[in-house]
Amino acid sequence: MTDHASKLDILIAGAGYVGLAAAVSLKQARPNLDIAIVDAAPEGSWQKDNRASAIAAAACRMLERLGVWEAVSANAQAMTEMVITDSRTGDPVRPVFLTFSGEVAPGEPFAHMIANRDLNGALRAEAARLGIDVIEGVAVQGFDANGGGATVHLADGATLRTRLLVAADGVRSRLRDMAGIQTVKWDYGQSGIVCTVEHERPHNGRAEEHFLPAGPFAILPLKPSMEGRNRSLIVWSERAEEAERLVNGDDLLFEAELERRFGLRLGEIRVADKPHAWPLGLTLARAFVAPRFALAGDAAHGIHPIAGQGMNLGFRDVAALAEVIVEADRLGQDIGALDVLERYQQWRRFDTVQMGIMTDVLNRLFSNDIAPVRAVRDFGLGLVERMPRLKNFFIRQASGLAGNTPRLLRGEAI
Repeated sequence: MTDHASKLDILIAGAGYVGLAAAVSLKQARPNLDIAIVDAAPEGSWQKDNRASAIAAAACRMLERLGVWEAVSANAQAMTEMVITDSRTGDPVRPVFLTFSGEVAPGEPFAHMIANRDLNGALRAEAARLGIDVIEGVAVQGFDANGGGATVHLADGATLRTRLLVAADGVRSRLRDMAGIQTVKWDYGQSGIVCTVEHERPHNGRAEEHFLPAGPFAILPLKPSMEGRNRSLIVWSERAEEAERLVNGDDLLFEAELERRFGLRLGEIRVADKPHAWPLGLTLARAFVAPRFALAGDAAHGIHPIAGQGMNLGFRDVAALAEVIVEADRLGQDIGALDVLERYQQWRRFDTVQMGIMTDVLNRLFSNDIAPVRAVRDFGLGLVERMPRLKNFFIRQASGLAGNTPRLLRGEAI
């Protein structure tokens, strides 16, 4: 930690994509702000992240505005089509009920798949260029909001003073607990299994989501490997006990179960990395702010991956928080004052709760094999397929360009 950082304007806890994007957004718009990031993860651990994420068009516009899109776009895979089926695992044919295709603007797909490591690295490079300190391997042990700022105590014994503390430390946020913010939370009894697969035939940018009785099974297109092998990312929701058995069991059994769900459209498949599983649930913070304190990203909301909106919700938080703070600073207002932070909370809470409810309802509606429910949902999917305007509405929603969109997500400067 450099000497000037002992007294800060903004301290961000968490050096994931949300924390880094928040720091970069704020520093680019207001170079006068003294900003630092502290992260509990060991130094360099982000480089071991082999996952990829779906980035909506609005988030891509923000990354381009921040000057990091060029660094990640070479390995980004455009998602040009999304098909949805509703079937059982053993069904020989999976009829397509709904297809989303097209662009939100000429030459602009509604989403891209981006490697988390590439995104994190590009944001870190921009943070370094802007002079933002990123301190790894040091956790926040506690903080006190008092007077005109917050006193933050770090695990290495350092004490910092900041006007605003932003918690971007994940769905199990320790800082959220320290701030006394309660959550609405429940467990789905499901686990999400993630792995990369290689397959014979190219995916041509097509994503697939199969609604199966145990939960959604998504096949998301990735760029070919350096050796030219066709690849896709699997996000597989399964009953928790079954997921544990599959991930920790025999590799051949895992591949056999994966092939039953994947199908043969892309030819022979092979698991390219070690599958990982994590418990699925819904977590919504009852408040996003407190005196001198704000939540962002998964620290504020953890949702089911059924709609692929987790990372995009985090970027919406970043864009809204940055816009509120920058405007307050330009007006000479106290950026950590509760009345300023409540503008951010009012902007983000409804959208977050709405998305949490939507993903919860979708998961409960489609993660079952009840015949009358299947008939109703399949009728609904077929109805949407026949209504182009409604499909376009859903594409705009998925792209992040609907509603009261912050300037950064429109590709505009704050």
